Amino acid sequence: MNPYTLGPVAAILDAAYEVVAQLALLLEPVFPVAAAGAAIVVITLLLRSALIPVGVSQARAEVTRRRLAPRIAELRQKHAKNPERMQRELMALYAAEKTSPFAGLLPLLIQLPIVSLVYGLFTQLHVNGHSNGLLDQTVFGVPLGTSLFSDFGSGLDVQRVVLFGALLASIAVVATLSRRFLAPLPPVALPTGPAPAAAVTVPGAESLTRILGYLPYLTVLFAAFVPLAATIYLTLTTAWSFAERLILRRRMAQ
Repeated sequence: MNPYTLGPVAAILDAAYEVVAQLALLLEPVFPVAAAGAAIVVITLLLRSALIPVGVSQARAEVTRRRLAPRIAELRQKHAKNPERMQRELMALYAAEKTSPFAGLLPLLIQLPIVSLVYGLFTQLHVNGHSNGLLDQTVFGVPLGTSLFSDFGSGLDVQRVVLFGALLASIAVVATLSRRFLAPLPPVALPTGPAPAAAVTVPGAESLTRILGYLPYLTVLFAAFVPLAATIYLTLTTAWSFAERLILRRRMAQ
């Protein structure tokens, strides 16, 4: 079953189609060779602007996790032989601090339906019963509905390779900057007592941290297989996320 043909999903997809199509018409005099692409840029910036409060919430959750890390480490060590007691103590700690272990995950969850919506707009031949005219829109001659590897066996499309290459390189640069400037902060040390890092050592934690540090590069791989429209969205939103997190981290660290 195609989820994009389901009633509510098809209606939302159709509404998004109309927004992109109408905005592309407005931008066509200014961007004659990339009107639909410019529309995606504008919509992405508007969406990310609307999600700024969510980004602030995520940054606060990161600060809270860092502050609570030593106390959580102490509880895990103290009740290591009693998992149920440890879980109760952890939940009590989170409740007292008015937070949860899942705080800050909302931005990640919000991104999934947005990317899925963009993906559907530029992969479905029909939207809510009518033909999808957006598939004919191009950015510098490259159709928005094609991916880097679309019809790859039919020959090398230089324009497509150059455009996707620039977008993927941009995502890779942002991923590298994220690894350097947005690495997990060390936990705040308790005023008294031994450092939490020395008290509790999780086997394989260091290796896991190194592996997780390379996860941002998976976006590059994903962007190479999705339609150009989704790649444009991913390029912008990853750059926005990096700048937003960097600014918020530095402001909240003061």
